[in-house]
Formats: sequence, C-alpha cells, structure tokens
Amino acid sequence: MKRKSVFICVEGLDGCGKTTQTKLLVERLKKKGYDAIYTAEPSRGEIGSFIKKYCLHGGTRVSSIVEALLFAADRFEHVEKEVIPALNEGKLVVSDRYVYSSLAYQGAAGLDLKWIEKINEHAIRPDLAVFIDVEPETVIQRLKPKKSVMENLGTQRKVREVYVKFVEKGELVKIDGNNSKQEVADNILTVVLGFLEKTV
Repeated sequence: MKRKSVFICVEGLDGCGKTTQTKLLVERLKKKGYDAIYTAEPSRGEIGSFIKKYCLHGGTRVSSIVEALLFAADRFEHVEKEVIPALNEGKLVVSDRYVYSSLAYQGAAGLDLKWIEKINEHAIRPDLAVFIDVEPETVIQRLKPKKSVMENLGTQRKVREVYVKFVEKGELVKIDGNNSKQEVADNILTVVLGFLEKTV
C-alpha cells in the first residue's frame, strides 16, 4: 500500500458526472495500491444534511450570504472530522466538491470572492483540484426533473465562468467532460497518476 497523504478535489457543474467520476477514480486508485477514500460536500454531518434539505432542495434559493456561511461551517466540520484525520493516517482523500464550489456558486450569485476565501480560511488547500468541464446547456438536459434551486441554465452559466477563471489561473486542471464516461475517467486518472508520480 502506497502511504503518502494526498488531498484531491473534483469540481464541476451539476450534472457533469462529477460524483460518478469521483467514485470511479477512488476505485481505480485503490486497484493501483493507493489507500484512497471518497468523501463529499455537503458533508454527511448535521450542517451538511441541513444544507441539502433546506438550501439545495427548498422551495426558493436562500440568501447567497447565508449559503456561503453554511457551506463554510459544513466545510470546517468536514475538514476537521473527516479530511484531516484521514490525511494523518496517510490516506489519499478524494472529495466530491470542495471550496471551489463555494467560490463558483456563491461567487456567481454576486458575492466577493475574497470574502468567500476569507470565511474559508480554515479550509486546507487541496494538493490537486480537477474541474470536469461540460457546457451548461448539456448539464441542464442531463439533470432530473427534481432539480435543486441552483440547477438552472442562468446559474450554471455564471458558475462555469467562475470555474474557468480558476482554470486560467492554474488552480484547477480542466478535464473535457463532453467525452464518453470511460474517456473522462481515463483522462482524470492520467492527470491524477501523473501528479502522484511527481509528489508521492
């Protein structure tokens, strides 16, 4: 078993295949001998459960400030209770969404990115952050009828714009999510293994 703690996050629009790809990545890393685990945001904790019920699937979208603060609080618990303990055990942690989701979604709603970064100061930096890029029009077609309050074309377009800026700054590695599920999975694995070979 390869023992070197690494923290990776996978980002993308709703419906881009992010959860499927994140879980697939963890499975494939395990087969290659890495002690990899899957985690996600919103977390499974009380704050994360509250967010899922009252913010993402409520009747209307709550204030973007309230959203940002709740996600930051959930992230604090997620990092303290799940991510850091796993990293301390030498695990490779792969998170389905992380701080870039707050920057993209609440940033797209008009909040200042520096303020979002400030309230997320406790969030440790991922070693590698991947962005699965799919056109907003495509993800809207993929989404189920029971959408979250953020799953509309206008929001997804603005969210993608923020993500792309982080790609341009070199903070996110872009993966073309318009290819087949297998091609996307292979491309993500290539990027991750290339990174691990340099660092682990």
